[in-house]
Amino acid sequence: MSHRKTLLSASIIAGLCLSGSLYAADNTPAPQSGPAASGQDTAAQTAADRAKAKELGTVTVVGIRDSEAESLNLKKAADSHIEVITAEDIGKLPAKNVADTLQRLPGINISSSSASEGGFDENDRVSLRGTNPSMTQTLVNGHTVGTGDWFVLSQVQTVGRSVSYSLLPSEIVSEVVVHKTSEAKLQEGGSAGTVDITTRKPLEFAKPFTAQASVGGVYADLPGNTKPQFNALANWKNDDNSFGVMVQGFYEKRSLQRDGQEIVGGYGQIGATDAIAVAHPELAGKYYPNLVGQTLFTQTRTRKGGTIDIEWKPLDNLTLNLNSFYSKLEADNFNRNYMLWTSKFVASGAQLQPGYQVKGNVLTNANFGKPSPTDVCTPATATAPAILCADTPYGVYDQISRPGASSSSAFTTLDAEWRATDHLTFTGQVGTTEGKGNSDEQNVSELGFGLGAGAGWGMRGTGNPTNWSIGGDNTTPSGIVPSAGWIFGDQNIHVKDKENFFQADGEYAFDSSPISLSTLDFGIRYSDHTRENKTDIGQGPTGDWQNPANYPTSWKNYPSSFNSDLGVNGPGPAWYYSPGDLAAFNAQFANRDPVARFNWQNIYKVNEKDTAAYLQANFSGERWSANAGFRYVYTKEDINYNSSAVSDFTVAGPITGSAFGNYYANTYKHSYDKLLPSFNFKFNLTDDLLARFAASQTMTRPDYSALAGSYSLDDLTHTGTGGNPQLKPLISTNFDAALEWYFAPRGLVSAGVYDMQLSDYINFGNQNIQFKDQQASNTAGRDVFATYQVSVPTNVDGHVKGVELNYIQPIGDYFGVQTNYTYASGSAEDGKPLQGTSKNTFNVSGYFENQMFNARISYTYRSSFYAGVSRTDTFYQDGIGNLAASFGYNINSWMSLTLDAMNLNNPKLKYYTLSPNYGKQPYAFYVNGRQYYVNLRFKI
Repeated sequence: MSHRKTLLSASIIAGLCLSGSLYAADNTPAPQSGPAASGQDTAAQTAADRAKAKELGTVTVVGIRDSEAESLNLKKAADSHIEVITAEDIGKLPAKNVADTLQRLPGINISSSSASEGGFDENDRVSLRGTNPSMTQTLVNGHTVGTGDWFVLSQVQTVGRSVSYSLLPSEIVSEVVVHKTSEAKLQEGGSAGTVDITTRKPLEFAKPFTAQASVGGVYADLPGNTKPQFNALANWKNDDNSFGVMVQGFYEKRSLQRDGQEIVGGYGQIGATDAIAVAHPELAGKYYPNLVGQTLFTQTRTRKGGTIDIEWKPLDNLTLNLNSFYSKLEADNFNRNYMLWTSKFVASGAQLQPGYQVKGNVLTNANFGKPSPTDVCTPATATAPAILCADTPYGVYDQISRPGASSSSAFTTLDAEWRATDHLTFTGQVGTTEGKGNSDEQNVSELGFGLGAGAGWGMRGTGNPTNWSIGGDNTTPSGIVPSAGWIFGDQNIHVKDKENFFQADGEYAFDSSPISLSTLDFGIRYSDHTRENKTDIGQGPTGDWQNPANYPTSWKNYPSSFNSDLGVNGPGPAWYYSPGDLAAFNAQFANRDPVARFNWQNIYKVNEKDTAAYLQANFSGERWSANAGFRYVYTKEDINYNSSAVSDFTVAGPITGSAFGNYYANTYKHSYDKLLPSFNFKFNLTDDLLARFAASQTMTRPDYSALAGSYSLDDLTHTGTGGNPQLKPLISTNFDAALEWYFAPRGLVSAGVYDMQLSDYINFGNQNIQFKDQQASNTAGRDVFATYQVSVPTNVDGHVKGVELNYIQPIGDYFGVQTNYTYASGSAEDGKPLQGTSKNTFNVSGYFENQMFNARISYTYRSSFYAGVSRTDTFYQDGIGNLAASFGYNINSWMSLTLDAMNLNNPKLKYYTLSPNYGKQPYAFYVNGRQYYVNLRFKI
């Protein structure tokens, strides 16, 4: 680490020396018409540049071409390496939230999931330069935004620091600035970079009164229905442009259907003493897929909310702004997984048919006929009799309905800007933000099925789903085996992500300076941030729940096109109970006692009090500009979590009364500080060609779930995930260089390289820990403990480096193309992968625009990347490409018609797992279909 500090310090010192040398060159004596020093000329130019930059930030643009020109002007004028997208450009892109917009910039990746729930049809997370989303900080108007997640695993298992972009509709945006290099005045937290979303302000509108609205609908082809979409904005300001009010609202509803296959049980291993290995010795030690399932996920998403902004200039040199935003995503969903329970019968080898195939170390193709009356699937033990295969379920079926699932994000801020003198300006911000994630209820049925049915599978690599079959009737619930199932599911989860913050900044502008110092920025920030979940009821079965007569008598079936949509030969169409019937069944037979079923494993609280101060010097010469500074950060952490055993941080216990076993309350308190240097340098080689160089250290605090120690366990596979409260923050030492040629008002060719040395990067390792097995305990009527293999986070070192290429070309008056490519290479120590690193990412888009019509088509691709850990298995998302298009027609001066088409190529999301034991094997496949948005837009 000391070597990296030395290298970084040397880079910054060298940069400052270069600035000094350039200053000396700027001030070489030359003939002058008067006594004014060249420093005064430089100061005048600096003031002009500052004014121009501010003007560029508020200019009103219309059309794709003008917005592209404005974005490039802002990028060119910046001292640091940034990317910019403006509001008009967002309106003409095929984009439904801010993440859709950002994915088409160089160096940016998006993903449509935050945990192991698999990908959906809407982008939800943003990451920079081959890193995971938690290393990218998202700000709104320069401040943190509290976020929530609707999916239960993102609430209590994979609780990151990234923001859910599904809560941020693109209509709220004025512009988005992506900071790829750091500055001291930027809030810490984004070790890979920062995305700052700027919303609209009342006094920036051109006219005293502005009204805009869009009314339309979205058609999704898999569910086959249309839902309404509505957005409206009204802005008023007085004639002297000193007071204004803006109100904006949105209501967007849509249906979602995802057809998929998951191998949630991972890969089991055949033991040397298993009956199948005794009969077929060549199968000893081989692996086989466990819990291969046909998953049908349906959801209705309703995003609604709005923003209000009040801006007032009581004095010419004082501006006040009150801004409040709220967005809620209602996300009721229903997930069904009809699975082949191979671990129940494979070891027996009962009726294994000839022709089975082994590839590598995996039994990839096998068929097991209907067992004979004497075939044994589970051998007898000292405490339990043998179980015949005829009495063994060959399948297991999970149905999980989640009414009331939701997420929300809100903030309220008060900003002030006071121009104290012509040279000194102060700004301040005080605010609060809160995100919520709710899982009010999970109505669940887990049932065995297919007693002695016989089954088989045929794997087709990682490119196609696994074909499989199981005997019996799969279209009705006639063969259910409740005694082989369970009623699980966590209720009453209400996660809160809240921060109160204060920030004060100052800028002093110099008329002249012997060292070309143009401005000096300084400031402080304080925040108090809490992420917590206080309640969790982990339901279990009660009453006569194993009696088949108590189960619903009506059912529905998977869509008839399910298997063909997914491209698989499978059973079905499988049956399922309705969400209403599941709710009624759980109301009668699920034990939701808040004391006995208190699931202490999912209770956590992380409180962070962060204090920061910075000083940044900004320099400007005739053809160059630079900034250098330091940001000091002090963090005080208070982490509360529960454990099944005493730890060094136990403060209470054992606490009794929970069916999940006795537990201990733990509190870990500590603090750390860090001085983060940064340096940016820009040199104009010509009027249109410039070079950039940057060096910095940045910091990302560990994910909340990595710290809080919450355990998520699977009783079927005896695997899970946990946390580590002693994790250190990630420190990245960064270097960045770029060359940019602005060959036309809307044209750019650029190339850049970057390097990030990651200290205390967070990766995962496995530990064996004793936990109470809930399902086995219920079956045995006593406490049964088992060893679970739990994946826990640890600090390691890592490294990411890459290249970015960008080309934007206007073609004539009406056409244009844009393409970019990013190469990223990253790994943790010992060659382990870094989460989120796609080696290759590229985007290409073309557009046409005249006064009446506009069109844009875009294609985005990212190669495979390590996505995370699920039940101790590392899993990857395979390469994925996405085609989208947007069209607009101006009916008249106040009304237009738009069409946005998303996922036009109907991409199939593919995931695979990688293990030294069995190599690269399929993990999951999903298709989400296409979506078409049609809107009428009005403006006055």
